[in-house]
Amino acid sequence: MKLPTPEQLKAELPLTVSDFIASSRHSAKQILERIDQRLIVIVGPCSIHDSASALEYARKLKKLSSDVDSAVFLIMRIFIEKPRTKLGWKGMLYDPHLDGTNDIATGLRQSRKIIQETAELGVPCAMELLEPLALPYFDDLIVWGLIGARTSASQPHRQMASGLPFPVGFKNDYRGDLEVAIAGIQSAQTSHSHIGINAQGHVAAINTYGNPLTHLVLRGSDEHPNFDPVSIEKAIRFLQDHHLKPRLLVDCSHGNCGKDHLRQKIAFESVVEQATKNNSIVGLMLESHLFPGKQPIGEDPSLLNYGVSITDPCLGWEETESLIRSISMSSVQK
Repeated sequence: MKLPTPEQLKAELPLTVSDFIASSRHSAKQILERIDQRLIVIVGPCSIHDSASALEYARKLKKLSSDVDSAVFLIMRIFIEKPRTKLGWKGMLYDPHLDGTNDIATGLRQSRKIIQETAELGVPCAMELLEPLALPYFDDLIVWGLIGARTSASQPHRQMASGLPFPVGFKNDYRGDLEVAIAGIQSAQTSHSHIGINAQGHVAAINTYGNPLTHLVLRGSDEHPNFDPVSIEKAIRFLQDHHLKPRLLVDCSHGNCGKDHLRQKIAFESVVEQATKNNSIVGLMLESHLFPGKQPIGEDPSLLNYGVSITDPCLGWEETESLIRSISMSSVQK
């Protein structure tokens, strides 16, 4: 099936809030460089699987942002692709109907529309950057990017990140090894020439200038978390030893919660407390949806419970809001 080009999809679903995107990217950069002392909190569903619950979540986040903006810069996770170690649903981009029909053309349109409408609500968006060929369909709407544990070692992803005008975080690998992520950061800060697609959908030579806003994300390992003070200090020293700016973001899910979504709170509270004394911590990530837990897709997607994750288990909105408000109340600003 022939897909629309990035240029065609952007014309069909145009960017209408360019000033908001530019302003949000500026704020993100200022926080990453610690000129702005707020904390970044990237929060939202493990994966987006329906428009209604995603936009309801975005509206709640916008309302909360107005109350905590002096201490927290909220960015919504809009993850439309899911990396898979083996098999499983790969995300809205690939299978928007949740039935294995793999209607990628609809997935592209539906994904861009959700990100577009979220931005129009005044909520900045973060994406995991999984498929380099998909990025040109969304790059004008993204405020923060993430390179996952499975792809931090990938040269195409490092090249892709080197050409982006917004912060991109590289996660440590599944063993907790920082070397791969450090190498990814260094590579992405360097100029590259590589093969990609242009706005017209043609295979093209892409030249990048390097992205100075790449940084480390600690996500724990399959065996141990790495959000504790000893692990964070070790990571900071490691960055300094490699002549990189000591700045990092902590993912409170995945290995840092032992795959128990309720334990995200432990990591979150620890990192917030550390951030009051450690200026190298720029922010946190949480997996959160309208309602807690997870559910299987099943044979009939119409029977899914509204606002509940279909991938990793998530915190519910009430606990999420309480955790984020706790940052504002404790005046983390340094």
